[in-house]
Amino acid sequence: MIKELTAEHFLDVLTLGEQVHGQGYMDMAELEAIYHKGIKQGINANFVIIENDQLIGFRLTYAAGNWQPDQWCTLDEWGVDASEVCYFKSNTIAEHARGKGLGGQLLQASIDAVIKQGAKAGVSHLWQQSPNNAAVRYFTKAGGKLIKQHPQRWHQRYMGPQYVCVLCGNDCHCVACEMLLVF
Repeated sequence: MIKELTAEHFLDVLTLGEQVHGQGYMDMAELEAIYHKGIKQGINANFVIIENDQLIGFRLTYAAGNWQPDQWCTLDEWGVDASEVCYFKSNTIAEHARGKGLGGQLLQASIDAVIKQGAKAGVSHLWQQSPNNAAVRYFTKAGGKLIKQHPQRWHQRYMGPQYVCVLCGNDCHCVACEMLLVF
């Protein structure tokens, strides 16, 4: 069942995030900040999936106007004003629950919410090395277009020394696919 993310889910989100993405992926302070960036006009764009009383997935999304594009954003290629673009921060599914379309369901829940908030598009940096490249595949299936590939987006020099990639360890060379989805 898809539900809006609330503070009661935070510990489970942190645990699942580290299991899927690696140690140091996110801490409580960062999660709380992300949560608040997802709320605009009283509408929450962050969601979780609960199955048998267990959190098996989450989608974290910044509302348009509640985040600042960085060096990994190719603004001149978007074709939409950055102030009208939400940021799809993280879509994470437990290993045993993958392949069931849950990532797409979480994305759609966030899209519905950000449209109500006034967004015209959403951008994300998708993990190309995700299992079977599932992140890029589901986002493409939803209509996302590749803008640019960013090698080493999650390297420790950008993520901080606490981050340890589940694939690369301390020296992450995973590729972030900057993708845009226009609504």
